[in-house]
Amino acid sequence: MDKKNLAFGKENFIALGIGFVIVVIGLLLMCGSSSTVEHYNADIFSVRRIKVAPVVTVVGFVSIIYAIIRKPKDTVE
Repeated sequence: MDKKNLAFGKENFIALGIGFVIVVIGLLLMCGSSSTVEHYNADIFSVRRIKVAPVVTVVGFVSIIYAIIRKPKDTVE
């Protein structure tokens, strides 16, 4: 298969990887201990889990969409 026929360029794959890492970081920020009937954990409503992690995850998904939509640059040989 010729390189000219590939849908993604090198920059697209790098941007896709960066976006994937950002999404994983956002999901890891949402992790934590849960609250049970016997023990109430107020950490489930922390700023990190409610505001920061979803924003980081959405930024990761937007960067993945950008990496997919972005047209690779044509190289002149």
